[in-house]
Amino acid sequence: MIYSNLIYFLVVIFVFSTSTTPKTPWLAPYYGLPLFALVLFFFYTISGKWYQRAMQSPSRAYFSAEKKLSISAVLFFIASVFVFDLKYYLAPLSLGGTLPVLENLAGLAVFFLFLSLMWLQARSAYQVLFHRNYTAVGFVLSNIKANLPIVLPWLALSLVFDLLANLPFPRFQKLLESPWGDLILFLVFVVFLALFFPPLVRRLWNCKPMEPGPMRTEIERFCRKQGFSSEILYWPLFEGQVLTAGIMGIVPKFRYLLVTPSLLKVLDKEELESVLAHEIGHVKKYHLVLYVSLFFGFSLVAGALAEPLPSLLLGSDWFYRLLELLPVSPDGLLVFISSITLLAVMVLYFRFLFGYFIRNFERQADLYVFKAQGTSLPLIRSFEKIAVLSGNIRDQKSWHHFGIGQRIDFLEKCERDQGEIKRHDLKLYTSLVVYFVLVGLLSWSLRSVDTDRLARGYELRYSQAVLQQKLEKEPGNSLWLQLLGDLMQENRMEKKAIEAYDKALKISPMKPDLANNMAWLLLTAKDRSLRDPKRALTLARLAATLVERGHILDTLATALWANGMVDEAVRTEARAARLDPRHLTYYQLQAEKFSATSWEDS
Repeated sequence: MIYSNLIYFLVVIFVFSTSTTPKTPWLAPYYGLPLFALVLFFFYTISGKWYQRAMQSPSRAYFSAEKKLSISAVLFFIASVFVFDLKYYLAPLSLGGTLPVLENLAGLAVFFLFLSLMWLQARSAYQVLFHRNYTAVGFVLSNIKANLPIVLPWLALSLVFDLLANLPFPRFQKLLESPWGDLILFLVFVVFLALFFPPLVRRLWNCKPMEPGPMRTEIERFCRKQGFSSEILYWPLFEGQVLTAGIMGIVPKFRYLLVTPSLLKVLDKEELESVLAHEIGHVKKYHLVLYVSLFFGFSLVAGALAEPLPSLLLGSDWFYRLLELLPVSPDGLLVFISSITLLAVMVLYFRFLFGYFIRNFERQADLYVFKAQGTSLPLIRSFEKIAVLSGNIRDQKSWHHFGIGQRIDFLEKCERDQGEIKRHDLKLYTSLVVYFVLVGLLSWSLRSVDTDRLARGYELRYSQAVLQQKLEKEPGNSLWLQLLGDLMQENRMEKKAIEAYDKALKISPMKPDLANNMAWLLLTAKDRSLRDPKRALTLARLAATLVERGHILDTLATALWANGMVDEAVRTEARAARLDPRHLTYYQLQAEKFSATSWEDS
């Protein structure tokens, strides 16, 4: 459950933190807020129906309903972000962008609202299944506390990052923006996980120390024999009725060995020691540290990919074809595709790559029983008991654990040939080396991409797409046509520039800058077949009549020169110089050119 919930929260956090804040909501508040309330009510209703059916079935139906509804909550939340523009309403909480963590925390609270509606409907089924009574508020709070450890590291890191970003120390800010900045934040993250996270989770999960007695004495004796020390806690997961154990904490002083009361009841001494050996194996093989490294590896790859990704998308033809088909802005489509791409990378990374390592870490921890007990038979017996008592789940598999049957089969294989243990270790360590090398190479290569060079290849097309969309929305606004003409002219697309200027002049024939720009193009086009000195003179006179500015008079002077009126052109250039003395040298050179050469030779 915890690993699946990790994926759900990662998706929610990613979608909310990477989505943009619109200037105005897509739906007006008097439509959006009632519709959002209706969505909440709908989710609450379907949650009730699914859990009602779960009450008539064994525990597997309860957990199946929880899984399906959790995924539904994620989908409803994503829809709310984009349809109801949650960030528009929550953006003021960031205090002008100085503390984005507050805005993100509010977004997370909205997701918890969906989950709380699910938990309210789950309460009755839970009480029947686990024989424990809760008030509605108490049950929701207990579930919130159970899930908070999943998001606490992210919240803590975000808060630290925001606080550091607001410190008035330029040199420190420069350090954070350097390649060392990621390492600094990672070290802060590790310190939090090592020192503060385990005690905090212990309180949230209401884990109590195992009382002194024969059971605790035996566990401590076995741990000492393995060179391992830890506080031993009861783990009240699902009222302590789930048959499981766990280990939490990197630093020995802040490390906790968690055992559910039900597990202690069903296992004999040897079987319990084999389960403890499995948990100790996680520590001995540094799996907790490797988990953190795998998270850091993803952040490196995602951070390196995020910078060149927009340039790569904008350089592809399909982006512009998609833009023509969809009624969205270029910026909106770019952000959406970039976010979806990174989201897909994240889901695939954790579902498959992270899942691969988790499964093999679990198998490696299983194999530690050979070192601790010399045989895997007690662990096999433990697995068989757990499989039967948990609802015959021997053949049930998951993305983060091998099935119990698979684990038993592999232990029996190693029992016959313990060389399999070394082969599994070699496979896992080789995989880790390949992983770290590939992450390093991928991060370095992505950060080495020349995004400026990529940008030069797409900025014309992208700007054209933006202006074309503005034109579709405001066909009567000549400004967009004028800007499109300017863009075409700057990029030597003269025929298209003239077409755009012509359309703009039909809408706004009395705009001086528009008439001036068109006149200048008709005088200076590289394609001489496009030149039209007579029309240019008419437009230049109109522009100068409307507004007398230096650059407009310069265009008029050039048009006069093109039409053979050299003396008048020189006088007009002199007027331009008087109006705009900062460019006196340019106007003087223009006047000299008019007197020395003809326009046809230019």
